[in-house]
Amino acid sequence: MTVKSIEAGKYNKLLAEALKKSGFFEKPDWVNYVKTGVSKARPNIEEDFWFKRAASILKQVYVREIVGIERLRTRYGGKKDRGAKPSKFFKGGGKIIRTIMQQAEKAGLVEKVKGKKFGRKLTQKGKEFLEGVVKEAKE
Repeated sequence: MTVKSIEAGKYNKLLAEALKKSGFFEKPDWVNYVKTGVSKARPNIEEDFWFKRAASILKQVYVREIVGIERLRTRYGGKKDRGAKPSKFFKGGGKIIRTIMQQAEKAGLVEKVKGKKFGRKLTQKGKEFLEGVVKEAKE
């Protein structure tokens, strides 16, 4: 079994638990007070939101190989209800994504890439960590 072969929702839950236990990611104080984007009405109230979003972002980096903050902002954006006007798509906020990427970089799971494509990619340690969660789920 590989990361891509497991159902995304199930894998993200397992990865979020593994990230919480690992201590790689630390939930900032301000995360309870900020919205995830301009299209949202209120901040996220989920208890493990930070770890679930980190798991989702790491899986996106695994699947796409090299990914930047702007692409992830588009991925986590949504339609904003503008009252009588038609709904419109807005990108998600970048602060949460950028902070998670910085924490992952500090932990050694991702690294910056410069060249033909800019963004971040998984390191060998990051790939082993993500694939290790698959092996634990298998058992």
